[in-house]
Amino acid sequence: MRAARQSSHLGGPLGMSVALHLSILALAFVAYRDSKSEALPPFYRVDIVAAPKGERAIGEVKPPEAEPEKVTPPVAPPIAPPTPREKAIPLTKTPPKKAAARATPAPTAPAAVPKSAAPKAGGGPIGDVGTDVATVHIEGVEFPFPGYLNNIVRQIALRFNPSDPNSGRSADVMFLIHRNGEITNVRFVKKSGSYAFDLEAQGAIEQAGPYFGPLPQGFHDDVLPVVFSFDPRLIR
Repeated sequence: MRAARQSSHLGGPLGMSVALHLSILALAFVAYRDSKSEALPPFYRVDIVAAPKGERAIGEVKPPEAEPEKVTPPVAPPIAPPTPREKAIPLTKTPPKKAAARATPAPTAPAAVPKSAAPKAGGGPIGDVGTDVATVHIEGVEFPFPGYLNNIVRQIALRFNPSDPNSGRSADVMFLIHRNGEITNVRFVKKSGSYAFDLEAQGAIEQAGPYFGPLPQGFHDDVLPVVFSFDPRLIR
């Protein structure tokens, strides 16, 4: 009886102790899970349209050069032969006046149009009807300084040249842009599964970083976090 009573007295506290430890383990697992899931910055809207087909390059869209027009010199009308007349006896011996020769005006050449020194813009292997280096359409939040954001996309697109753009692979890379334009903390949020593709994506960011420039004066934060999606289907 005493053993039975003792076991019944220990059952309650032991059960509560086990439940308490399980609840602590559950809370620890939730905290660990939340620490692994990182909050990503918002996706901003991007809308740029590529220039006509050609090698990706920043410049101006130039119309195709037209061949210069050939100027045909005017043809003088044929001179009719003089009509024979009867020979008249001159009253005086005044010599006849010579007619002044008329000079035919030379054709005027068209004025040469000065050529622009800016390079010709190119929009990649497909091209479009715009003026940029690629066509990128991304839905998202309106960024207060779209010109700065478009320059980031433009500079990276110029340097992203995967060996197989039709492989269907994609990767997401996150990095930070500081107030002075320096980039740090370049790391992958999602890898493509191809070492060569991921290396090309990381190299494009590192090469394009010096061309981002300082953050806009009106942007109040000291750091701009960016997640760039390397998807050849988006960067045409």
